[in-house]
Amino acid sequence: MKRIILNYKLAILLIVVFSLGSCKKFLVEEPINSTFSEAYWKSAGDLRSALAGNYALVRNVMNSGNWNPSPRYFMYGDAVAKNYFTIQYSGDGLEGIQDGDFTFQYNLQYFADWTNFYKAVTMSNIIINRVPKVSDELLTDVTSPSKFKNEILGEAYFLRAFTYFMMLRVWGDVPLVTEEYEDPISAPELARSSKKDVMVQIEKDAIAARDLLPWQYSALGNAKVTANKGAVNALLAHFYLWKATMSDVNSNQPDADAVEKADKAIDEIISSGMYSLTDTANYYKTFEGLSSEGIFEISMSENNREGTNHHIANLFLRTAQLSTVGTNSRCYVPQDYLSNHFYKIEEIWDWYWNASLNQWEWKSMPSRSFDDSDIRCRRNFTDLDSDKPTCVKYQKVFYRNATQKLDPYVSNNLIVYRLSDMRLLKAEIALYKNQVSTAINIINDFRERNGADESSFVNDSSTKEEVMYEYIVERGKELYLEGQIFYDLLRTRQYSNFVPWLSESRFRQEGFYWPINPALFKNNNKLIQTSFWRGKV
Repeated sequence: MKRIILNYKLAILLIVVFSLGSCKKFLVEEPINSTFSEAYWKSAGDLRSALAGNYALVRNVMNSGNWNPSPRYFMYGDAVAKNYFTIQYSGDGLEGIQDGDFTFQYNLQYFADWTNFYKAVTMSNIIINRVPKVSDELLTDVTSPSKFKNEILGEAYFLRAFTYFMMLRVWGDVPLVTEEYEDPISAPELARSSKKDVMVQIEKDAIAARDLLPWQYSALGNAKVTANKGAVNALLAHFYLWKATMSDVNSNQPDADAVEKADKAIDEIISSGMYSLTDTANYYKTFEGLSSEGIFEISMSENNREGTNHHIANLFLRTAQLSTVGTNSRCYVPQDYLSNHFYKIEEIWDWYWNASLNQWEWKSMPSRSFDDSDIRCRRNFTDLDSDKPTCVKYQKVFYRNATQKLDPYVSNNLIVYRLSDMRLLKAEIALYKNQVSTAINIINDFRERNGADESSFVNDSSTKEEVMYEYIVERGKELYLEGQIFYDLLRTRQYSNFVPWLSESRFRQEGFYWPINPALFKNNNKLIQTSFWRGKV
């Protein structure tokens, strides 16, 4: 009965928040019902329900997309980098983003709209405003009311920082809303804040979360899928590297102070002893979720009835893995991605023309060829001999109608931060510090661990630029389809090698940011379009 009441309260709270943002003003439509507000914040269960609602809204942000479905987290972070996977035409114009055109009608309607993000922010604001006002005397079912409230607040601060960080990387300048309005109808219309101000707020919230949250989880069931100090440090590592390299796109010199802060955040994660790399013999466990490597994940386990049919896997899997789809998936992996990332170098003997001697010579020359010995190639991809290989990195499918194999739900958690990601970031940091040999060792350790051919190891004599290229190749292997690739390419300035539509000129104009949906202008006269897209949308 207690679980039913908890779920009922959570449902009511989510209904209230989902009603926000649909738009008398840019963010909200109706004030929170005062009777409901007075009746709600009265117990530890109420606070837990509110926080669960916040996580649900963040999950909705990442999984929402168009009707196909196409989860936005992967569209922003992976799909726009066309050379990593190809979206086939399906009537929604989504393939347009792979050529750098974000103006197709449905892309503007669904992916250029930040409404869902602000619903999550609104929920964080509500919690941050109200939890400190809850009397300790009401929290009779927790051992330490102050510790309990601090953890609720810490997670809300983390979720607000995380949500704004997602928006920062997609739009740059976004409106900053950090307070709860008792009457949202009279809330002010807000202009877009500069990305510099948004970064200040993200850092402030993340540091508040880190100060409030412990390393250990208060409940075993919260591990990995709720925030702890490790999750906050992982967010800060990515944030500081973004700040270091993307605050000024006209400079290729990273900010040393931000780089150092990223390094420190990762060192805290590693030295905590909370995480360890998954044994390669159990490779799939990392992507099913809750592995020893996971730092922060979005729960999608069907064991908790949280599986989804809006997973990125739905765009790749075919009949062999998902009985309700055909043999031709919406997305496939280009052969060029496979050959450029998984390779070995062999000595090939052949006749070569020696122009200086004006004669043919029989000799050996190094040549790159595709190699599938790396476990990340063998386990993540199938149909390698076809012209349209597919990705099976996420393939834990449950059928709610098991007898007929109908009503399938993908049960892989959405992996946000994990230890391999952090360890690879150390190589990027080393390169920014001109510690080239350190970066080489990190990259080669990854290749050795995953069984790559030794001929693909980075040579000790490689230049800094050559190592940076190999680093981004390694990120592309390790973090394929984890929502990270495009941001990696921007930070490291390697986009020119992998994203054909993004020229240096467009990069300097910040043409990688998305426009905002023109519909959002109707109720907020202070909004202006993203600079690159003015006159184009």
